[in-house]
Amino acid sequence: MTYSVVITNYNGAEILKKNLPKVMEATTDALEILVIDDCSTDNSIEVLKSLKVKYIKTDKNSGFSTTTNLGVSKARGDLVVLLNSDVIPQKNFLEPILPLFNNEKLFAVGLHDIDDAGISRGRGVGKFIRGYLMHRPGEIKTDKSMWASGGSGVFRKKIWQELGGLDTIYNPAYGEDWDLGYRAWKSGYKIVFESKAIVNHYHEEGALKQRYSSFYRRAITFRNQNIFVLKNITDKKYLLEYFFFLPYHLIYKFDLSFWYGFLLFLIRIPRIKKASFVKSDKEIINLFSSEFKAENEELF
Repeated sequence: MTYSVVITNYNGAEILKKNLPKVMEATTDALEILVIDDCSTDNSIEVLKSLKVKYIKTDKNSGFSTTTNLGVSKARGDLVVLLNSDVIPQKNFLEPILPLFNNEKLFAVGLHDIDDAGISRGRGVGKFIRGYLMHRPGEIKTDKSMWASGGSGVFRKKIWQELGGLDTIYNPAYGEDWDLGYRAWKSGYKIVFESKAIVNHYHEEGALKQRYSSFYRRAITFRNQNIFVLKNITDKKYLLEYFFFLPYHLIYKFDLSFWYGFLLFLIRIPRIKKASFVKSDKEIINLFSSEFKAENEELF
């Protein structure tokens, strides 16, 4: 089974210069390493040329979903390894993963992400709480995962294309990968987390934090939570719960960023497209809700 490595980049020249050679060392058997540059204004392209890495530079800055979809569409491998520019895979990280894809229903595998503080992440769980599907990191063990990260995950390209990839309605970022994971589960596919597939995540100051204020980032997080529900939730019980608690979130828990995010959500409603699913919300949420820690049930 062949694989491609796809990395998205925006104004990350220094990160690419530091990390990309290490990615190349860890993925010598890849069909290709492809960097999709989201119309950077720094010298990212010069760095990529100096490293002799295949790249595509977009004509305009569009956001994570659009850029990643472009990369997957151009990738030639059966599998696509998606990495953030500040993520470095350890040697042989794919050895425990490739056999898992013998299961044709397996869509994606989440990688064991260890950050520079030694904290492990990568497995996701969720629970429906007061109208929203809340997601949190799950226990680090080889097991099912609600989603695989778009910055450290391995995806089967055929199913990615069938599902339509990341939904660009979430641009510039936040929530697009767990939306894709949830759609995969409800469409009858599976996602697992492999604890032995380790990548090191050396956190850098991301483009979003540099470009957008904390208020705006919080607002689009709220925006995307609302989009997710209207787009993916089909069980009447959960939809009723969403509309019942909406006044509580808007009025009782008054938060200007939530109000702004809700306005941004209303503007995007005409763009929301509901998909057809083969499984119910209850079936999927029940797979993960028991692992959602009670002390973490506060929204957002």
